[in-house]
Amino acid sequence: MKAITVVPGEPGQVAVSDVSEPDPVQGALLVEGRLLGICGTDVDIVEGGYGSPPPGRDRLVIGHESLGEVREAPAGSGFAPGDLIVGIVRRPDPVPCPPCAHGEWDFCRNGRYTERGIKERDGFGSQRWRIEPEYAVRLDPQLGDCGVLLEPASVLAKAWEQTERIFSRASWRPQVALVTGAGPIGLFAALLAVQRGLQTHVLDISDRGPKAQLVTDLGATFHTGDVRDVDVVPDVVIECTGAGPLVFALTKTVAPDAVICLTGISSGRRRAEVGLDEVNKELVLENTVVFGSVNANRRHYQQAADALAKADRSWLERVITRRVPMSRFSDGLHKGGDDVKVVVDLRS
Repeated sequence: MKAITVVPGEPGQVAVSDVSEPDPVQGALLVEGRLLGICGTDVDIVEGGYGSPPPGRDRLVIGHESLGEVREAPAGSGFAPGDLIVGIVRRPDPVPCPPCAHGEWDFCRNGRYTERGIKERDGFGSQRWRIEPEYAVRLDPQLGDCGVLLEPASVLAKAWEQTERIFSRASWRPQVALVTGAGPIGLFAALLAVQRGLQTHVLDISDRGPKAQLVTDLGATFHTGDVRDVDVVPDVVIECTGAGPLVFALTKTVAPDAVICLTGISSGRRRAEVGLDEVNKELVLENTVVFGSVNANRRHYQQAADALAKADRSWLERVITRRVPMSRFSDGLHKGGDDVKVVVDLRS
């Protein structure tokens, strides 16, 4: 069996390797891999040394954005051969901490969780993989290959869930949403905003490629340039770029009582002078909330599955802009100007 294996932090060590068939101890469901999504986390693993292989190994089977078809499923598992599924990435820590004990491993407090294809567990970048039924999510079969978009969509399902919980502190509800960044994460943030009936605006650094049309076809408005020049006063912002200076600029452009959800991670290389006292004053006097959100638990995967099932299939298909075979995984790590989501075809 073939799998994409890497040594974190060593780009020259990416390989399509011969590996053993998945051990049944890894899960009762045997799955044939169909597609594997590539994202910035994979780049960080391969080039930046983020993540870690399973204990005692120097190579990691990479891949956390999965799509597969069930081949074997025991009676009573809730699954059947032919089901289209996605695997949940994170596993609770072994202690477990209170959140992990309640199925909220996305809020793990001691950092001892594991993640498939990222941290101490092999991922889904193989021709076949196994998974426990409780960590598998069945998809609407009409989604087809678009099901590979579920994992990134789950991150935004959580972001919106947490945002809405914060808005429950007051009697009013948001009307205008701003999404910063029009990559896959930003597009799914916008999709979920539109599905919530919000007037949705998306800001990106460039209008090159299909991003602008994808945003427009959602019924949202696309903008480029500086956020301070955009004629929008948002009630809610889903920030998807990780650009530190932009985060501080947003605190001065939102409406009173706004919520700003941060889903992007900064590179750490940008520097800017910020008047922290002024920012503090703005946040306090305007009742502004800024918070971060990462990962997802099972209910967020299900929320995302429901959202994708309601979305226009042709729109989802256009989000996937390039497919590469397993042998060209490294090429897929670097997007071209027309790329939105790059995926690996595990059958080629």
